[in-house]
Amino acid sequence: MAMPRRVERILTTHAGRLDGPPELRSLLFAARTSAVDQDQAAALVPAAINDLVRRQKDTGVDLVSDGELGKLGFGLDYYGKRFTGLSARALRTGETGWMSLNTGERIEFAEFYKELSWPKPAERVICSGPVSYIGGAEVTRDVARLTAGLAGCGLTPADAFMCVLAPGWLEHFFHNEFYNTDEEYLFALADAIGQEYRAIVEAGFTLQVDDPALPDTYDMLVPRPSIEEYRAFARLRIDAVNHALMGIPPDRVRYHICWGSWHGPHTHDLPLEHLVDLMLLVNAGAYSVEAANPRHEHEWKIWKTTKLPDDKILIPGVVSHATNVVEHPEVVADRLLRYASIVGRDRVIAGTDCGLGFRVHPQIAWAKLHALVEGAALASRALWR
Repeated sequence: MAMPRRVERILTTHAGRLDGPPELRSLLFAARTSAVDQDQAAALVPAAINDLVRRQKDTGVDLVSDGELGKLGFGLDYYGKRFTGLSARALRTGETGWMSLNTGERIEFAEFYKELSWPKPAERVICSGPVSYIGGAEVTRDVARLTAGLAGCGLTPADAFMCVLAPGWLEHFFHNEFYNTDEEYLFALADAIGQEYRAIVEAGFTLQVDDPALPDTYDMLVPRPSIEEYRAFARLRIDAVNHALMGIPPDRVRYHICWGSWHGPHTHDLPLEHLVDLMLLVNAGAYSVEAANPRHEHEWKIWKTTKLPDDKILIPGVVSHATNVVEHPEVVADRLLRYASIVGRDRVIAGTDCGLGFRVHPQIAWAKLHALVEGAALASRALWR
């Protein structure tokens, strides 16, 4: 069963990305803005995944991932092997490589962002032709690597999830210069990435659809739209996600949203209350939501008035990627108890706000996962006395 329900404790998981060994970590970070030695990186990945899976199991994480260790950036080096229709060109005057580099928050806090060290691409990846999926061999390799890592420590694909981006988040990295409308482009992306979704589910894994775009794009539209305008914008992207998920049972899917991984003020984040109903339209069995970040921790109260459907699970983030402070297990337990008191103890899985890889130092990331597991155990003892 992809979404375990009949257990007498709160299960634990995380949002996907974790760090591998230092040499692979350096290559993956460099790949965000420049070309790296793909063969060197690929050679390091299998052993790194094996070690990472074992360490998650030893830490006590119930639902594990490959740490996304095989994902080399967001450009042509990675996605050019999965999609047709992509190319790159030099940045034009006033352009940024990604949508997230031009936001209302960056305008308000210009001095802070000037000092913040943040990688910036030298070129813009664009959609310059018809999009289709050519990544069959790539996803087969991804599946094989994680399957081998699981088998090496007595786990199976049922114990693991794999992350893939939503159409609306892919759109951030590949600027459309081919399709006539947003809808045409988004549904072309959905048709393509849906093939990767199905390959992962058919291999026995739970699919996690990563969609920071749902709340996060709001501040990237300059000037800022009205809430009503943005909800229409977001609804089209929800429809694209569901199009990509066609034919996949919802209980094999987790849907993850967050407000971005950068360490900034987040004062321009769109409140969850404006999007929670749209999130629940996604055909998923579980929803992973940022909930420990101090900008969003209070939003647990939303579930007092927003009904979580009876057949769904909530995965609140109870440790944050946005701070180096390691949460105390009792803080983790208190957060879980709040959610359990509203939606039910059997419908909560302890998670992280976002992927911890690249966002905090690996030593801190593992300390946070230990706190996550210990806090879930504390909460479980209180809930199943």
